Amino acid sequence: VIVPFPAGGAVDYAARMVANKLADRLGQAVVIDNVAGAGGVVGTTKAVRAAPDGYTLLVAPDSTIVIAPLVTPDTVKYDALKDLIPVGLINVTPLILAARPGLPVNNVAELLRYARANPGKLNYASPGVGNLLHVAMESLRQQARIDMVHVPYKAAPQIVSDLIGNQVDLALLVPSTGLVHIKGGKIKALGVTVEDRLAASPDVPALAETPDLKGFHVTSAIGLFVPAQTPAAIVERLNRELNGILATPDVRKTFEDQAASVGKGSSAEFAEFLRKELARNTVVVKAANIKGE
Repeated sequence: VIVPFPAGGAVDYAARMVANKLADRLGQAVVIDNVAGAGGVVGTTKAVRAAPDGYTLLVAPDSTIVIAPLVTPDTVKYDALKDLIPVGLINVTPLILAARPGLPVNNVAELLRYARANPGKLNYASPGVGNLLHVAMESLRQQARIDMVHVPYKAAPQIVSDLIGNQVDLALLVPSTGLVHIKGGKIKALGVTVEDRLAASPDVPALAETPDLKGFHVTSAIGLFVPAQTPAAIVERLNRELNGILATPDVRKTFEDQAASVGKGSSAEFAEFLRKELARNTVVVKAANIKGE
């Protein structure tokens, strides 16, 4: 199982949970191969080029599949929706819009009023140009019609430190990173990027509850893939086993404890999910003229 990111991150963790149980179900060893580089592109490229025999799988986030080809078309040499078969959705994680403690706003309505009264004064951080959190914030900025400055960072942990230290105004964070600091009062939570509030933090409203952001919905999804031309019988078997794994109580609880929704459904349903994500992100990337590093 190729994981196109270093060990220890959310994608690697999800892959290892699935791989361990997949080994039991298939009755054979399943090995994780962390192939990091270029925001997931290096490992994904290796998976695309692998033999379509069912023995090389890929666990990757939707950002690597649908955003990377949009923002770095000169370096990404694959069309993931053609060169890979989506086997199934593993989990979906919402994001939290977080603000530094000293920012004079306490909710999204106040943020929009402040931003419109101070065009270009606000800034937001993300871990690099063209990543999911950058594109997601641009989506918010475009829908809300506000002007903010992007501050790209080399690593996500520094973003949290600088939010706490009032060095940067805003950032989108995954719940596993942000909730501990929000509950500790070190940063402010202005909203979540899905329509329903998080069970782990029900007092934080959905961004979509604000009229100017009605319908706003952005998530980070992780899925299982195989190379194109993999026989349908293999895809169906892997999808069936994946859905069985995701239905087990311990897997469900682990993901839900991280504020992630457990995936389910057919290969075709996952493919349709990715096509919709591609269409939505294409609009955002073109409107913001985002070009990856």
